[in-house]
Amino acid sequence: MEGRTPMHLWIVGVVALLWNAFGAWNYSMTQMRNEAWLAGLSAAQRTYIETFPAWSEAAWALGVWGGLAGAALLLARSRYAVPAFWVSLAGLAGTAVYQFLMSSPPEEMVRGSGLILHLVIWAIAIFLLVYAMRMLRGGVLR
Repeated sequence: MEGRTPMHLWIVGVVALLWNAFGAWNYSMTQMRNEAWLAGLSAAQRTYIETFPAWSEAAWALGVWGGLAGAALLLARSRYAVPAFWVSLAGLAGTAVYQFLMSSPPEEMVRGSGLILHLVIWAIAIFLLVYAMRMLRGGVLR
């Protein structure tokens, strides 16, 4: 398969880039306390997010920027997509530890659609890591 890039890599890569770009945008707008972006949050959600400890914010940053880098590296057919997706997954794990084990987030963030969103994020992050690892083993990534 050396030299040929399968069509599914381009599809997965572009969708992954868009997905992770949205995560990076959300992170950036939240960190900059953009009023228009945060307007849809309840007062409890906003207070909760604004009081994240530094290590949790660092984990969040690793998660989103690792995912964005992984997607870009996947499109570049770079083997470094795999460690970037590992970094993203580690960041996601760090934020989950804080959110689900060490803090008391507002109910709407951990129940119903909030919980579904967390599960979707986990599923996509794991899928991207496994996909990149398969592409590496298959010789598509160099």
